[in-house]
Amino acid sequence: MSDDIILEARGLTKEFKGFVAVKEVNLQVRRGTIHALIGPNGAGKSTVFNLLTKFLTPTRGQILYKGKDITRTKPAEIALMGLVRSFQISAVFPHLTVLENVRVALQRPLGTSFHFWKSESTLHSLHQRALELIEDVNLSPWAHHLAAELPYGRKRALEIATTLALDPEVMLLDEPLAGMGHEDIEGTAALIKRVAASRTVLMVEHNLSVVAHLSDTITVLRRGEILAEGPYDVVSRNAQVMEAYMGTGGGVGHA
Repeated sequence: MSDDIILEARGLTKEFKGFVAVKEVNLQVRRGTIHALIGPNGAGKSTVFNLLTKFLTPTRGQILYKGKDITRTKPAEIALMGLVRSFQISAVFPHLTVLENVRVALQRPLGTSFHFWKSESTLHSLHQRALELIEDVNLSPWAHHLAAELPYGRKRALEIATTLALDPEVMLLDEPLAGMGHEDIEGTAALIKRVAASRTVLMVEHNLSVVAHLSDTITVLRRGEILAEGPYDVVSRNAQVMEAYMGTGGGVGHA
């Protein structure tokens, strides 16, 4: 495997009682890029994502991370290796403040994440790093607000901040823009672009137009198989992609 390929799937297949949800998917995610996995409803993108993040076990096929076979590795173990799924480990506590949530996430690698009884002084060393992460996701004005009080888009930013606290080499985002209004989509997309500057991002998304300006590579799935792959300009002109999206009432135009 080439050094610039950080995550790879070979012949990835998942069957559920005779139903083939994912069939012979070959996927290569290049280091330092934003790679979007998209497709209309029922395309199999969430199943592929769950296979790659080890929430499902493949029926057949192989998954490699930095050249190492992780097909049978547990989700917690791959997270320690630097392959981190947002919302997998970055649980947000609604009745803690934004600052407290990020600080708890920073404790996880130390093995003290749930030591809420620790004194304030022992947590002071994490305080500055937590504030830096909060600033990175544009949440500084909300640092002392409860997570439950945040608007939807800000909650997603907090979830990204708690994921960043684990210092992932590859960040896996499961529909981070879902359910957002246009203003939140623009802000969150810009945030993803910014945090991707020093890491690799693989994200699942439904709408091709949303990732048009965000992704370096787009893989389009349909009925569990790869339909097309490449940059937006190539994928959006693919006749089969246009048919797949037009057939579901979607579109392939820019947002």
